[in-house]
Amino acid sequence: MTLRSDRPTSALGRGLASLIPQRAASPSMIVDVPLVRVAPNPFQPRHRMDEAALEELAASIREHGVLQPVLVTETLDGYRLIAGERRVRAARLAGLERIPAVVRQLADEDQLEVALVENVQRSDLDPIDEALAYRQLISEFGLTQERVAERVGKARATVANTLRLLDLHPDVQATIADGRLTEGHGRALGGLEPGGQAHVLSTVLGQDLSVRQTEELVRRLREPREPRTPAPRPRLDPDLERVEEALRQRLGTKVSLSRSRKGGRIVIEYYSDEELARLYERLIGGTA
Repeated sequence: MTLRSDRPTSALGRGLASLIPQRAASPSMIVDVPLVRVAPNPFQPRHRMDEAALEELAASIREHGVLQPVLVTETLDGYRLIAGERRVRAARLAGLERIPAVVRQLADEDQLEVALVENVQRSDLDPIDEALAYRQLISEFGLTQERVAERVGKARATVANTLRLLDLHPDVQATIADGRLTEGHGRALGGLEPGGQAHVLSTVLGQDLSVRQTEELVRRLREPREPRTPAPRPRLDPDLERVEEALRQRLGTKVSLSRSRKGGRIVIEYYSDEELARLYERLIGGTA
């Protein structure tokens, strides 16, 4: 599933050059730097990397070399990587000893921003990594959401929605990060408490629900219960209430329990033939 609903506009459209302070004293130069002297970027926004894609890039580098230089800043004992972590890792896998690089002096905030923008431009960041980078710009460097939006060329609402993904249950975040769910699914599940999100997650994944179906499921689960009156539905004891709520979360639909002198009833509601088939599969373990 694809998670990109808002595309970069002004700032990203200008490219990385507009974000990198240029040294007036000398023009940009590409130099070959020893890979052993290139330290990782502590502000790298990407936390996950596809190993198979990395191997493919390494194979390409063995054949054609590194076609685009990385960006580094000078340090006392070598260089610190700013942008191009995949190229550095793949070059090492390919057995290279040196890599072409553009050397720039950047403040810590600018290093994070450039790394973030490069990854967003290449669509290399998953939404959770992107949200973590936005939060780092806000918490460590004091930027407001409006300022972050300006710096990365996105609408403030887009930045705010991405940041809300960090409030989701960790299991939901993990499925968004690995691409099994979209940001839209995450926003829909955000309407539930974190514990409820974890319960509903298996239904959304197991039934391959669309964003709209997930929104409808969450809406039904959030519907206020019918007022309990002495008749026709007596008030349930706390244990039965917990069972009823667990069945609602598990089945993803409205479930009602009622008790009689010799037992009771379970009423499971459905709202379409497709939903009946889903419930049948969940309860019976096969298709109707």
